[in-house]
Amino acid sequence: MNRRFSHRQILVIYSALALGMLLAALDQTIVSTALPTIVGDLGGLNHYSWVVTAYLLASTITQPIYGKLGDLYGRKRIFQTAIVIFLAGSALCGLSQNMLELTGFRALQGLGAGGLMVTALAIIGDVVPPRERGRYQGYMGAVFAVASVIGPLIGGFLTQHASSSVAAGWRWVFYVNLPVGAIALAVIAVVLHDDASERREHRIDYEGAFALAVGAGMLTLGLTWGGTQYPWSSWQVIASFLIGVAGVIAFIAIERRAAEPLIPLRLFRNGIFRTSTAMSFLIGVAMFGTIIYVSLFLQVVHEVTPTVSGLKLLPLMGGLLVASIGSGRTISKIGRYRAFPIAGTALVSAGMFLLSRIGVSTGYLLLSVAMAVLGFGLGLVMPVLVLAVQNAVPRPDMGVATAGSIFFRSIGGSFGVAIFGTIFANRLAYWLPRDIPAKLLASAHLNAGSAGALLHSDPTTMAKLPPAIHTGLIDAFSSSLHTVFLWAVPIGVIAFLVSLLLREVPLRDSRGESLAAAMADAAPEGP
Repeated sequence: MNRRFSHRQILVIYSALALGMLLAALDQTIVSTALPTIVGDLGGLNHYSWVVTAYLLASTITQPIYGKLGDLYGRKRIFQTAIVIFLAGSALCGLSQNMLELTGFRALQGLGAGGLMVTALAIIGDVVPPRERGRYQGYMGAVFAVASVIGPLIGGFLTQHASSSVAAGWRWVFYVNLPVGAIALAVIAVVLHDDASERREHRIDYEGAFALAVGAGMLTLGLTWGGTQYPWSSWQVIASFLIGVAGVIAFIAIERRAAEPLIPLRLFRNGIFRTSTAMSFLIGVAMFGTIIYVSLFLQVVHEVTPTVSGLKLLPLMGGLLVASIGSGRTISKIGRYRAFPIAGTALVSAGMFLLSRIGVSTGYLLLSVAMAVLGFGLGLVMPVLVLAVQNAVPRPDMGVATAGSIFFRSIGGSFGVAIFGTIFANRLAYWLPRDIPAKLLASAHLNAGSAGALLHSDPTTMAKLPPAIHTGLIDAFSSSLHTVFLWAVPIGVIAFLVSLLLREVPLRDSRGESLAAAMADAAPEGP
């Protein structure tokens, strides 16, 4: 897509892309505060976690596929297709009558969401020259970050306040996507045009797509099951890991001989791509694996509603906004980006450490400082990594390279949620018997497992417990959460060390210059 766009045209296109990105990012977290209500309405507690996992897995696995399809068939067509799939899944989720249906339709939603995120960023790469791209990538990163943070707030608000005379309130968590998606479809149809001269003969790597789905899906499943639903030594967990590793090995073997691979292995010969994807994975682990527990801390320790806990996440959201937009504009002015992810990963590590020090007696002011530091660090890192990758690969590979970067961040997020969830569950099982004597639990007709489940209930249910049990629950929760954040610190430090390896290719000034020219600076890379 070599057509030149005016600033006004770019803003119109960007608005539609931002709506698509908003939909995909919002639905990663919007159901978290609605899930207890959904389970109460539909039943099926054993499928509780799969409502989230199905969406994450489907969106993560399909991202490289959408990147390749956009390169082959045109990004406008693929973006519109992804929106339609996402909206169909949203409507069906709202109509679900049981948890099994909801899980399946959430997977359908995820199939569309994977294309929304990847294709939106790739289209920005098409219509904006590299030197100016930092500003728009910063805006897009801010949309993604804010949507991820305010998802629980919107989900809690809709669940609590939607009119029950029309349908169960939680259904509006999904129905709200329909008008937003329709607007995005209409704007894209009018303002964006694919360059027909870039269409060519193509072959889709279906074998690679299947192997990738099996590998990523089974590894995530093993991490989700291990230590929680099944012991680590169980045949279910071991089989998941073995099948997952086999899928990854098969994917690599297939990509070596595929005529048009989903993720061309030659990209990994580029040091900027290698470093950026490694950082994306680590940031994904740290971000998705910890943010959900900040909201839970506010609900359990500060005893606020899901809606209020979303409002109290504003320091995190503010840090993300300021850093994403500010770094993007600065990069557009100076044409350099390397310093931003280095500073960002250092701040992420510092923010995780500050969060690891919070406890029952921690006030909101100190918690706000920790969240702001973490948010500012994430805002400096996430948009820049995509920009660095796009600036370092030739134009024909832009879609798959963008998809690869986002894929590794998403799979890191899936792994982070699973790993930190396991750490939290194990530490909670350790602390509950120590903080709440068995006699107290028996007097309230509870055991350690049922008492731990109360941490995910609403504050009014917690408040009805005997004071000694209530205090013990909060103490056990706080001690367990300390370990979760403490394990996140070394991940942030490793990301910082990796960021020092990021090589910088100066961004281009000319609108007409192809990204292939930028590749001339990035080419001298060792294997």
